[in-house]
Amino acid sequence: MDNGASSYRRFLDGDESAFESIMKDLFRGLVFFIDGFVHDTHTAEDIAIDTFSDLVVHRHRYNFKVTLKTYLYMVGRSRALDYIKHRKVLDFVELSEAGELPATGETLEETILTDERKRRVHKAVAALPEDMRVAVYLIYFEDMTYEETAKVMKKNRKQVDNLLYRAKKELRIILGKDGEAVL
Repeated sequence: MDNGASSYRRFLDGDESAFESIMKDLFRGLVFFIDGFVHDTHTAEDIAIDTFSDLVVHRHRYNFKVTLKTYLYMVGRSRALDYIKHRKVLDFVELSEAGELPATGETLEETILTDERKRRVHKAVAALPEDMRVAVYLIYFEDMTYEETAKVMKKNRKQVDNLLYRAKKELRIILGKDGEAVL
């Protein structure tokens, strides 16, 4: 999987529908990632749109050395941090939950228990320091590799590995005995 690079090449060759495909595949995840920094969904959407606009306006900036997804997350992170720096406001709130439909055949009780576990995990992840929270999100929720995460966070692979180790340790403490089953 090239995370959008082939679609972007098609877009550069004149296929406008390829950019729609990129937006469809990567927009929601990018908004959710940026929202972790700015804690405002509307602002996160605006920053994500600006990030995609930058990809269209400055076509030469993306050089295919990293995946398109990694590049967009790097640009999105940078813009989110710029936004925070200019606003000089930091509000820490819980990560929003993604609403999913229950699997067929799942009982109401199972659905409620699953939702409760998700809430506890999201609350625990939100309680982590920012670097740990971002590393956990990129690796486990966005399925990025350690190398891609390191580029987005402007750290090396070992630092990301250490952050994840400490984050898991912290999550076990936060979640208590039940955390062993989740992690």
